[in-house]
Order: sequence, then structure tokens, then C-alpha cells
Amino acid sequence: MANEHPLKPFYSVLVLAFACSALVAMAAVGLKPYQQANRSLDQKKNILSAAGIFNPEEPITEQFSRIETRILELATGAFVPTEQVDPTTYNQLEAALTDSMGSELTKETDLAGIRRLENYSPVYLVTSNGELEQIVLPVRGKGLWSTMYAYVAIESDLSSIRGVSFYEHGETPGLGGEIANPIWQARWQDKQIYGESGDVELEFVKNRDQFPPESQIHLIDGISGATLTTQGVDKLMKFWFGEHGFMPFLARLRKEGYTNG
Repeated sequence: MANEHPLKPFYSVLVLAFACSALVAMAAVGLKPYQQANRSLDQKKNILSAAGIFNPEEPITEQFSRIETRILELATGAFVPTEQVDPTTYNQLEAALTDSMGSELTKETDLAGIRRLENYSPVYLVTSNGELEQIVLPVRGKGLWSTMYAYVAIESDLSSIRGVSFYEHGETPGLGGEIANPIWQARWQDKQIYGESGDVELEFVKNRDQFPPESQIHLIDGISGATLTTQGVDKLMKFWFGEHGFMPFLARLRKEGYTNG
């Protein structure tokens, strides 16, 4: 022991640290395909939930076979061919950060507080026997503490809300976090996004019952004690269903109708 090099314990710890880090890296690489598969299943589950057709007793992939995923150009509302943008690999959040597939929003147009907007967005078409039943649209926007991510399902009339699923956020539990509460989300059902003029008239308010009867179809009670989160939800809906979001697509669909494929 007297001849033992004084740095030997340090070398032993260093070798052990490298070995552990290598094992962690190998585990991370090995788990990545499973993590990606789980994220994909969770995404599909939330889309199905927003549409009100999720059945926990059936395989998610089997249920999702009813849904057609398409990519559209937000500015024109036109579908783009799969050889131009592949819906199986396209990531709209990553695309928004690039100069080639995204752009910076101005302060005046960035109602949702997302800073940058992708050129193309996925949409999820729920069909039956070749007929369009619902459309599920991805939306996001700034809340009090976080960016809130959700899917909003609308009926084939392109205005009535079928359902919503907030699947990611960092809002305060018990307050703004109630956006993920199914009880609050149920208040969205059958509300109309657009008025007779074609403008977005959906609004989140306090004391909805105090408003005139004719406006009730567009009003949703906000979350008590979470004013800023509720305002964030209101703004993101106005943005994504407005002229910079899905309005051009929905206007085109009203005019041209749905064609399978």
C-alpha cells in the first residue's frame, strides 16, 4: 500500500464515472424508439379524445385508422401533397423555428404569444364511409406560466365544437391547470366558433348567464381564479381560428367541400 500511486483512487472514480455515463447513454439510445412510440400513441389518444371517440377498451392504432392525417398550407388553406411535406415525419414546432418553413409573427399579429408560425400544419380528418364528420386541429398559445397545447375538434359544419383536449401545459395546479379538467372541457361542446359574419365570436367570459340569450352559443365560462390563463385560451382560439390560422382552410373547405385523399 505504501507504493500505491496517490492518484489511483481518483482514476478509479473517473473510470467508474465514464462507465456509468456510457451505460446511461446506451440506455437512452435504446429507449428512444420506445419513447417515440409512446409519444405517438399519446398524441393519437389526445386527438381521439378531442373528437370524443376514444375507447380505452380498443387499441389506439386501430381507432386512429378512422382518421386521415393531411398537411395544409396555412396561408392558402390548401392541402399539400405528401411528397412535398410528409405527414408521418413532419414536426410543425420544429418547422416554425426555421427560415424555410416558418416565419416570425409581428407584435400585432401574434395574439397567441407563440412568436413564430409554421407555414404548414397537420390536420386530422375524422371520416365515415367517405364522408367528413369532424376535423381535429392542433392549437397552442401562451398562458400565465407556459405554452398551452391542445387539440380542438369541430363538426362538419366547420364551426361547432365537438371537443377539446389540452395535453401539455405548465399552468398552476387547481387554478389555470383546470384547462385539462374534463368537466371544464365539456363546457366547450356544441359552442359555435364563428358568427353569421364569419368572424370568430367564441369568447371566454365571467358569469356567462348574465349575457343575452342570443350570445350564449358563443360563450364559455372561464376558469375561476385563473383570469390570465383563461385570457390565454381565449387569445389562442381567436388566433388559430382567425386569418393567420385555420380560417383560410375552413373557408376553402366550405367552398370546395371535402374530397377523400
